[in-house]
Amino acid sequence: MTKEIVDEAVRLLREAQETRTPIAPLRERLLPVGDVATAYAVQRAMTADAVAAGRRIVGAKIGLTNPAVQRQLGVDQPDFGVLFADMAAFDGAEVDVTRILQPKVEAEVAFVLGRDLPYEQVTVADVVRATDCLLPAIEIVGSRIANWDISIVDTVADNASSAMFVLGNRPVALSDVDLRLCGMVLEHEGEPVSVGTGAACLGNPLHAVAWLAETMAAAGTPLRAGDVILSGALGPMVAVTPGAAYEARISGLGSVRTRFSGTAG
Repeated sequence: MTKEIVDEAVRLLREAQETRTPIAPLRERLLPVGDVATAYAVQRAMTADAVAAGRRIVGAKIGLTNPAVQRQLGVDQPDFGVLFADMAAFDGAEVDVTRILQPKVEAEVAFVLGRDLPYEQVTVADVVRATDCLLPAIEIVGSRIANWDISIVDTVADNASSAMFVLGNRPVALSDVDLRLCGMVLEHEGEPVSVGTGAACLGNPLHAVAWLAETMAAAGTPLRAGDVILSGALGPMVAVTPGAAYEARISGLGSVRTRFSGTAG
């Protein structure tokens, strides 16, 4: 890994966003080829630039926890990215589809932390104690890599392909939901387009948050009280249709909705 390699990847990703033109995969550029550590160095550099420009970090997202999504993208391990305040949209609000390159949606369980998770060894009990509440969520993912032709290296560098997120308005206590068995249906204009359960997310979304907490602590950026954690998709991603509405229903958590503006960029 060299600073020049990281800087060039950052430049290409920023240019893709500014010009609204996806770029070729980065994986051959991020040396050594396939090195996830180099990809995370790119993500950290992008994050540092965003914070310096005034954006506020509000949490993190876990990606690639669902076997169906892993098969869609040809990867075999989770990843994570950063959530910023300006990525959040209100429940039911219309999202400008031109903000996002190649947008897709997926339904998730969002954790809101009430305590820090600074440990490099995290148990499910630690996650339970640290969780203030749960919310249903729609993550709007996007890729600056052309045709979603991504490996884990490409998606990690691109902030785990995260673009925006929508949270439901009714917080639910963790003790009131069986996250392993909770069912999910994501509807497009009232028709189911993705279904799944909590068990599809590393066996249980609690396991995904424990993995993230350990990973972030080891990286020196532990999860903190107040963080929002998108714990991973409960079913396959769905490509966005401009002008369409989507609603995610998760048993025990309720529902969350979003609509996209009518013209693609």
